[in-house]
Amino acid sequence: MSGVNQSKAYLLAMLTVLFWSTVATAFKIALRGLNYIQVLVVANAVSLVVYSLILAFRSPHISIFPLSGRSVALSALQGFLNPFAYYLILFKAYSILPAQIAQPVNFIWPVVLMLLSAPLLKQPVRLPGLIALVVSFTGVLILSSQGNLLHYRVQEPAGIALALCSSLIWAMFWILNLKDKRDDVVKLFMSALFSLVFILALTLVTGNLSGFNSRSLVAAIYIGLFEMGITFVLWLRALQFSESTGKVSNLVYLTPFISLIFIHFVLGEQLYFTSIIGLCLIVGGILIQGIKKRPG
Repeated sequence: MSGVNQSKAYLLAMLTVLFWSTVATAFKIALRGLNYIQVLVVANAVSLVVYSLILAFRSPHISIFPLSGRSVALSALQGFLNPFAYYLILFKAYSILPAQIAQPVNFIWPVVLMLLSAPLLKQPVRLPGLIALVVSFTGVLILSSQGNLLHYRVQEPAGIALALCSSLIWAMFWILNLKDKRDDVVKLFMSALFSLVFILALTLVTGNLSGFNSRSLVAAIYIGLFEMGITFVLWLRALQFSESTGKVSNLVYLTPFISLIFIHFVLGEQLYFTSIIGLCLIVGGILIQGIKKRPG
């Protein structure tokens, strides 16, 4: 039976990776006809519907009630970090940068997580972590040249800064989420609910609820379904079926490479050689950071 469950784990994990590999392309399509705030309004609302349906039909025994003041405050903070702040900043970065640049730079979050874990989780930064930091950020510098290494300068520094900032916010959210022992779907539902409140308040202030382009609207709905919604649940199921998390978690590193295929053939972006080199360095740094210390 364990072999059957492991096969299910691989299938769910690969399906999740495939969906995640398409979202950078979907981001750019959505942003062609909508601004970054409008994209988040639609995607956030769709993801909330997804989590509501999952709670209603797949997990009828799980309830979000009773809610304590602490859990409400925690959910509000989680919702502010992600989806609200994380995706606002990430979508803005995508509106500035080519997808082949924004996606790998955002992918650096595991290294950022390692750095934050030192002060917040009291975890020491080991030598592989320091090497990973240098390797991954070298990748970011190469990526940011957008193919012009001979006359190097950072292209679109504001976009690079935003993509890095989104990685920082995701790492902060991840640490906060680790300390929250509530059911995962409940946490996702509550985060999406509070985030929608924040984003609707922002739209009322900025007046971003009009002028929706139909093709971009479909892309934003797709993002809500397959970036912010269903895929998180599929990934959790894959981890539950797997004999060990390591057997499926490394499949995530395929995502940015498969993503480049969609970016090139669907968006029509001409891939820079520096995008390939930079991405390899970023992923390489993440893998180095995961090297375990030998016992003894």
